[in-house]
Amino acid sequence: MEGTVFTPSLEGMQHIKSPQGEMLTKPFLEVCKLVLPVIDKFGTAMTLVKSDIGGNISRLEKKYQSDTTKYNYLYNMVKEEVECKTVKGSSSCTNGLLWLTRAMDFLVELFRNLLAHPDWTMAEACTDSYGKTLKKFHGWIASSSFTVAMKLAPDRKKFMEVIAGSGDVNADMEKFCSSFSPFLEENHKFLANFGLDDMKA
Repeated sequence: MEGTVFTPSLEGMQHIKSPQGEMLTKPFLEVCKLVLPVIDKFGTAMTLVKSDIGGNISRLEKKYQSDTTKYNYLYNMVKEEVECKTVKGSSSCTNGLLWLTRAMDFLVELFRNLLAHPDWTMAEACTDSYGKTLKKFHGWIASSSFTVAMKLAPDRKKFMEVIAGSGDVNADMEKFCSSFSPFLEENHKFLANFGLDDMKA
């Protein structure tokens, strides 16, 4: 593999915004998809997270493909649902975008932990980032399944070797976190305008 497992998503991030600075649907979803191979390397510990992310990407993609011109900008889907008052439905694209963004927050936080705490085990890094991101939105069932899954987290050293490929994994991980976070923050800000950012599972 050329570079690290983060290389494709770092390249993809350069295309997320239109020249006018608007968030584009397809490139944003592509970058989220490019994060899935990283999650694969966690094995069974991240099965839940992966299926959640995959499901939300598919939902948004399906909507985008139904009218690529209309939904070229990511937030058009949300605006439309706000107007139709379908925004809070569990199968709404707004809900999909919210949970996709939260799952990405969790991963960014996890990568930050791996960079900041070289002495932590993978399970410690995951549990800490879960506590800072997803936990407050999860009910008891989701929380306990997550706690159980974390016991299956892979050995940290092996995981880092697998995702390193031929590149500098720490530098790329750092770059991924600092480049991707602003997009996620923008999503949260946009959703908060409509009072949607605190929706729980």
